[in-house]
Amino acid sequence: MARLATIDPDGRPHLVPIVFALDGDTLYSAVDRKPKRSRTLRRIENARARPDVTVIVDHYEDDWSRLWWIRLRGRARVLDDGEERERALGLLAEKYPQYRSERPDGPVLAVDIGEVRTWSA
Repeated sequence: MARLATIDPDGRPHLVPIVFALDGDTLYSAVDRKPKRSRTLRRIENARARPDVTVIVDHYEDDWSRLWWIRLRGRARVLDDGEERERALGLLAEKYPQYRSERPDGPVLAVDIGEVRTWSA
């Protein structure tokens, strides 16, 4: 699992868990059919208005010698339709069986990664 950080209109960080797939230097995450309060999601609207985002993926165990994280910073693009969106949905379906049986029907967030930082114990 990963967490996506975007910036709200008032400058506060907005952090949400996401699932993702990587294709080269681009990370993709889709708006899926899980229940949500609204079809207009803050993470998507934040990315449209302020595309600088951060994604962190981490691994925790009680054995702290096995801890690690990777932080990706990049520019987000919202894919409402088109060939790249379809390719991204295919990558996500390859990784997550849930997406094979219930394909996401919302926008796809594409993050063009510009900076990578890692840490491990």
